[in-house]
Amino acid sequence: MHRFFSLIALLPFVLISTASASPDVWQLGMQAPASPSAEHLHDFHNLLLYIITGIVFFVLALLLFVIIRFNKRANPVPAKFSHNVLVEVVWTVIPVIILIVIAIPSFKLLYFLDRTAEPEMTLKLTGYQWYWGYEYPDHGGVNFQSYMVPASDLKPGQVRLLSTDNPVVLPVDTNIQILSTASDVIHAWAVPALGVKIDAIPGRLNETWVNISKPGTYFGQCSEICGKDHAFMPIEIKAVPKEEFNAWVVAQGGSLRAAVEQTSAQPPETSEQSIEQPAQKTE
Repeated sequence: MHRFFSLIALLPFVLISTASASPDVWQLGMQAPASPSAEHLHDFHNLLLYIITGIVFFVLALLLFVIIRFNKRANPVPAKFSHNVLVEVVWTVIPVIILIVIAIPSFKLLYFLDRTAEPEMTLKLTGYQWYWGYEYPDHGGVNFQSYMVPASDLKPGQVRLLSTDNPVVLPVDTNIQILSTASDVIHAWAVPALGVKIDAIPGRLNETWVNISKPGTYFGQCSEICGKDHAFMPIEIKAVPKEEFNAWVVAQGGSLRAAVEQTSAQPPETSEQSIEQPAQKTE
């Protein structure tokens, strides 16, 4: 019992020390956040953790009180009453207050994660059975397909089941609009460290956004069961400084002029209009 409670006491420190931008062996907790979206999600998670921990200890205390106070030995004569108006009001009002405390930041978070009003570039992704396709409509139509690197072909530094032959390259400190769709069945594009998870649905264009706060390599996977190779369509993102990203675009045969012209020529629009313009370019 002493070892058990010692482990419980050390658990928060374990969660902090094992968090990272990529999965670790025996990792506990979530990956370290690398975007404002992920940071907000972690804050909301911590709020829920405090709330649920308080509820668990409160219910445990009630159970112990009932066991001690109302057992047969301590209370041999059973009571005749079966209702208590005050108790019934309290156990109705308190859960309502808890739900309100959860709902308000939840709605704010959903609104924040939905879209960015002023995207600086667009990434369109398409889910296939079983790989991903990517397009950069603001950079001369750069596009490629990304497959998982087989275990037999892994190079030093690559991660089994997560590294891809064509990683997605994105600039840091940039509001990136992400448009998702699929060609066959429903997929889901999820990168935990960036706080991004969006369904890719055939015939539909979904939108989210991300702003990567620091350079690095971030991994994700398809999070919607999409067939026999669902587990083998990973996501690898290389976040680089803007200058390095521009050099990569040029090396891929893309154009920086398209992005500059679109930014300068595009008039102020509502959020719905800002979705339609990139969608027309990518089709």
